[in-house]
Amino acid sequence: MADSRRNPDAIIEFLAAYERVVEVGIGRRTELARALAERGVTVTATDIYDRDVPASVTFVRDDIVDPDSSVYANADAIYARNLPPELHRPALAVARNADADFLFTTLGGDQPAVPVERKTIESGTLYVARAPGATGTDWRE
Repeated sequence: MADSRRNPDAIIEFLAAYERVVEVGIGRRTELARALAERGVTVTATDIYDRDVPASVTFVRDDIVDPDSSVYANADAIYARNLPPELHRPALAVARNADADFLFTTLGGDQPAVPVERKTIESGTLYVARAPGATGTDWRE
């Protein structure tokens, strides 16, 4: 099975549908942000540490637990890879405040700490946080 850290194609199709996205906690894994930017998506990457990102990606130092809401204000989606459970609620709160979708993967057997819909991807599961009041199976309604 492929690893989503090395295989951005596993979730790129979901994220490429958005115009503006913010990646939370990019770390040293820049391949997904780069691939999205190459597809014409406006990408902002955040991390609590300064990180080198491709020229086509904007980097902002930010902490999702104590966020600068202006970083996320114009995002259509906020996403994170290998997001630990203790950051699920803070990231969802930021996404809701920005009126953005929230998509994420977890490490290994970690389960989501927020209500989600599960989307099977090559490398495991992509979690899509439900919008408040959503009742259908189409999370983009």
